[in-house]
Amino acid sequence: MQVIFGIIYHFIGGFASGSFYIPYKKVRGWSWESFWIIGGIFSWLIVPPLAAWLTIPHFTEIIKATNGQIVWLTYFFGLLWGIGGLTYGLGVRYLGVSLGSTIILGMCAVFGSIIPSVYYNIFTKIGKDTFSTLLHTHWGQLVLSGIVICVIGIIICGKAGTLKEKELIAGKADVEDNKEYRFGLGILVAIISGVLSACFNFGIEAGKDMADTANQFWKSTHPGQGNFLFQNNVTYVVILWGGLTTNFIWCMILNARNKSFGDYTNKKQPLLKNYLFCALAGTTWFLQFFFYGMGESKLGNGASSWILHMAFIILVANSWGLLLKEWKGVSRKAIATLIAGIITIIISVSIVGYGNSIK
Repeated sequence: MQVIFGIIYHFIGGFASGSFYIPYKKVRGWSWESFWIIGGIFSWLIVPPLAAWLTIPHFTEIIKATNGQIVWLTYFFGLLWGIGGLTYGLGVRYLGVSLGSTIILGMCAVFGSIIPSVYYNIFTKIGKDTFSTLLHTHWGQLVLSGIVICVIGIIICGKAGTLKEKELIAGKADVEDNKEYRFGLGILVAIISGVLSACFNFGIEAGKDMADTANQFWKSTHPGQGNFLFQNNVTYVVILWGGLTTNFIWCMILNARNKSFGDYTNKKQPLLKNYLFCALAGTTWFLQFFFYGMGESKLGNGASSWILHMAFIILVANSWGLLLKEWKGVSRKAIATLIAGIITIIISVSIVGYGNSIK
């Protein structure tokens, strides 16, 4: 039952992540940087402490009592993840929701699964799986095999992207629906985003002491009821401070460069609707990790939780991509290639999940 609930929570989180960008498409007359940072203020500054306040009494005291080095490291990973989150928005902008999310999240799944084990191979910690463990155990070899297959799936999706680009240039596809599509720039941004987005998982790991404190306090008042579902909410507050920092600085630079500061007060545009859609997008974005934390409390923060979360996001994002007709007019060959890549990534996720289940 623990596993079933964990999967359900990860699916809800994946649905939120795969859907959060949709409200941004309803924003009218604003530059990308303007609606991104307004949504981000909700994602990283307003909603996380509100969620922590509702679920963890005295969460600010937990942060204050935590070793400063731990808080700083958690914040630092948040800074790096913030760059990944920033480039995620650009990747989706240039590649579309389906292809952009598939490539970015596939990369994120690979690095988020493998890098922690490499780190713990160098800095050994009791209870943590090392890369050597993965190499020399049957379950670990399955995990590594799944990760290799995931990379192959990403390459196949990239091939679908090149086919789509050629058809757009040749005028064979509906250019209007893909007017910002730029595969070369998009794939570069997607790779950067995929690598740095994995830092969120490292941030959760770095700030584990804060989550453990919240978990221990909850267990002391709720004996025999398992782990605290919302223990990670306190860690998210610190990680997302880092995310806010990098995104805010970059968006302000873009506002200055593009002279788009006037977006926030331009009465010629539907300001109320724009702010509401940004708030909806930002809140929906945060819900992915709210439910990820609930799923992680049931399954643990290993490769299974992270890659399961990524897989659900890929499925949802591609469903939205089809509904939004991002592949309208594209040849059957390009669509079939994309589907083959997605299926390959799903197979890789299943292998990783099975490997962890027999651990």
